[in-house]
Amino acid sequence: QVQLQESGPGLVKPSETLVLTCTVSGRSVTTASDYWGWIRQPPGKGLEWMGAMAPSGNTYYSPALKSRTSISRVTSKNPLTLQLRTVTPEDTGLYYCGGALAGASLGFYEHWGQGTQVTVSS
Repeated sequence: QVQLQESGPGLVKPSETLVLTCTVSGRSVTTASDYWGWIRQPPGKGLEWMGAMAPSGNTYYSPALKSRTSISRVTSKNPLTLQLRTVTPEDTGLYYCGGALAGASLGFYEHWGQGTQVTVSS
């Protein structure tokens, strides 16, 4: 059974860089057939797909976040990381990592972490 667990700082100041980690158990993030992505949910709003890494190692990002987002993985271990640069209070929300077999887009994710709350405030 695949289990995902997000972790991060919880509180970040405006203009700083947010770094989140997703630990995967039950399946390696380097498995050739899996997509791994990050999704967030601002307060009172719907899910927003941020980006994903394909089995090839290629990364795909939301156009709205592409200039500020990086997704990477440690090939010898399981953590999948998200970096979101120059955060603002609008980046506040619940952040999820997810795993998918068929594609990188939001509708494909079969496995989800429980989410980690991120608040951007000075």
